[in-house]
Amino acid sequence: MASDTLQDNPVVSPSGDRLGTVKHIMLDVVNGRIAYAVLSFGGPLEFAEKLFAVPWSALTLDTARKKFLLGIDKARLEGAPGFDKDHWPSMADPQWGSSIHGYYGLSPYWKDYRYEREANP
Repeated sequence: MASDTLQDNPVVSPSGDRLGTVKHIMLDVVNGRIAYAVLSFGGPLEFAEKLFAVPWSALTLDTARKKFLLGIDKARLEGAPGFDKDHWPSMADPQWGSSIHGYYGLSPYWKDYRYEREANP
């Protein structure tokens, strides 16, 4: 599957509420993994210029319906850490990545035992 086919796919909550749209797929090129989906949540004007990085492991792709499921509700998402579309964070910064993964209740993929074993055979 080409990564550009995933761009602009909707993201929905477990209850079916539309949360936003995938705008970018961010790669960890050193380790050959998808790291984040960058989402636009739309909504109120203050969110119009804001983007949100979501750990790839937080999303489930529904290929039949061409949408992603994100396992949090809209209220939780409204407090998610985001960034201005013209001022991206350093996504290679482990401290930034750990805080993003933590917000979504996930352990960073680079701290996963299976990942470490695959990366360092």
